[in-house]
Amino acid sequence: MKAPVPPASAPSTQRIYDAIYAAILEHRLAPGTRLREEELAESFAVSRTVVRQALHRLAQDRVVALQHHRGATVPQPGPAEAAQVFDARRVVECEVMRRLAGRLDEAALERLAAVVDAESQALARGDRSSAIRHSGEFHRELARLAGNPLFVRMLDELLPTTSLLLALHERAGQPACVAHRHQELIAVLRQGSGAAAAAEMRRHLREIEQSVVGPPVAADTPVLRDLFAAYRQR
Repeated sequence: MKAPVPPASAPSTQRIYDAIYAAILEHRLAPGTRLREEELAESFAVSRTVVRQALHRLAQDRVVALQHHRGATVPQPGPAEAAQVFDARRVVECEVMRRLAGRLDEAALERLAAVVDAESQALARGDRSSAIRHSGEFHRELARLAGNPLFVRMLDELLPTTSLLLALHERAGQPACVAHRHQELIAVLRQGSGAAAAAEMRRHLREIEQSVVGPPVAADTPVLRDLFAAYRQR
């Protein structure tokens, strides 16, 4: 996934883009949150023009929503968009699994296993944001290993919406994309059957999709200047 903590020396627009992208992916920015330019400019110690540029890029990539006279908000995807997102993910990720089955060397499989191990450790210590980040990283690494950069770009657009759906519907004690399922995906990749690998990914995505049905769960609205304090240039 995209770098969650860009260095302070990174260009300001990219730094803001990456910070907001990561905050959405990790459920630190709840669906419906207003992204006020003035507050973000203060948080990142930049001009509102720079913030506006970053928000427009995020809107182009469908990570945030821009509305006339209301500014930018974190989207609140509904059932129709959920169906579209998971339909697209099945097309991309099942094909990725079919292509990778039996073709990955041990180094690649170990990299995937390391991401899953980091995800498991984050869950064990109760660090849900890190676990979510590693989960997205696992899916993105699979796409990268398939060798088609367009697969990665498509996931970069689909993962934030998936995360927003999970944030809208997550309930205590109900992790939606858990590490043991990723371990099962690695196991089926080792076995070498493209059809079995695609079927396992389809099952995994179906489980995630089924977890985002029902009424949304209310979430707290964060204070942006506190949320992005670590990104402020000194």
